[in-house]
Amino acid sequence: MRVLVTGGAGFIGSHVVAALRERGHEAVVFDVREDAGADVRVPAAVGRALAGVDAVCHQAARVGLGDGVADAAEYVSHNDLGTAVLLTAMAEADVRRLVLAGSMVVYGEGRYECPRHGVVRPGPRAVTDLGAGRFEPPCPVCGADLVPGLVGEDAPADPRNVYATTKLTQEHLAAAWARCTGGSAVSLRYHNVYGPGMPRDTPYAGVASFFRSALARGEAPRVFEDGRQRRDFVHVRDVAAANAVVLEAEAAPGVLTAYNTGSGDPHTVGEMARALAAAYGGPEPVVTGEYRLGDVRHITADSSRLRAESGWKPAVGFEEGMAEFARAGMREA
Repeated sequence: MRVLVTGGAGFIGSHVVAALRERGHEAVVFDVREDAGADVRVPAAVGRALAGVDAVCHQAARVGLGDGVADAAEYVSHNDLGTAVLLTAMAEADVRRLVLAGSMVVYGEGRYECPRHGVVRPGPRAVTDLGAGRFEPPCPVCGADLVPGLVGEDAPADPRNVYATTKLTQEHLAAAWARCTGGSAVSLRYHNVYGPGMPRDTPYAGVASFFRSALARGEAPRVFEDGRQRRDFVHVRDVAAANAVVLEAEAAPGVLTAYNTGSGDPHTVGEMARALAAAYGGPEPVVTGEYRLGDVRHITADSSRLRAESGWKPAVGFEEGMAEFARAGMREA
């Protein structure tokens, strides 16, 4: 296939391009890092890029938690307006296959069970609780301690910040496009992606980037809250392989299909920081008790549907991946 990869010069996008080419496909990079005119918000530029294309892998996005609502317009412009322009151009060019870089942030908090009330959905954590070091969300019915679990794709969406809201909107736009055109759309809901080529210390990078950047400066990684928040750290090559696999698979026409895309091996943020520091040979992490509004406590999802329906499975284990990341180069934002 000839595949247009938006954001193809970025962290994840560049690995997707490599994975596609390794499997014999022609990957066309559309990215402002390589061409200032390659902006998904510009209809003419997108239309030209779609010439002769069989499928689109849409990685271009503004990522990260951002700055509250101060940069909401920028997030909506890049993520949602850009996606709308791309989908309109795909409909006009009769390109009917899309893979979207989705995100597990659409779920908000993860899955929790209360000993008395079963599966519950706690609301946003209160500032008073966070400030007092009470980081675990309580049962919204009785206030009891909860047990975190894995989120399935059928869980209701509950975005907790601007970035998460724009990622959910991208899925809604892609679903509407699929219904209108009969095209196939797949959203790979990425977990915490890390690996070689990750952007260095920026407000829009993931926590692994912050820790790795601190170690490169000879500083201890600063772990927020108590370090026990659970995440699924998935290697970028595994994410890239998932994109290639679903592009090659037969996808249902007229609908958007969402797949959680994680390693299936959750770890706490503190464990990740310690593994990275040990592999790098740097100072031990420092748990600070700080917090960010909009962060969720635990979010780990069940990726078994993607494995069962596509045959994809992650190949890079946690220890191996962290050891490689500790040695790997990073890029400027």
